[in-house]
Amino acid sequence: MSRTEFVLATAIILFVAFCLGWFTNWLLHRFTRVAADDVAQLDRMSQELHEAEETRDQAITYLQQREAELTNQLSQTEAELRAAMDGLRDARHEAEEMRTYIAEHQQAG
Repeated sequence: MSRTEFVLATAIILFVAFCLGWFTNWLLHRFTRVAADDVAQLDRMSQELHEAEETRDQAITYLQQREAELTNQLSQTEAELRAAMDGLRDARHEAEEMRTYIAEHQQAG
């Protein structure tokens, strides 16, 4: 093989490799290309997702505030119930003392 044949064979091999690389790049670009409609749809979906996350965060904040309010009301109601039960217990004790006092005076008198 002479020098000219070697250069020509090398040039052909390099040209074929270049053509295969270009064709592969073209195929990849064709199959991975994103249409403008797809990009617009992805933008719209991301905006909707962002709005949904904000709505969720607002709902969580509202529920936490509402839970705190209800817990506070429950604590107040329980305190009022304890006070009423204590008052009722004192009133029963006082009534029992009055009955005992009246019963003792009726027997003595």
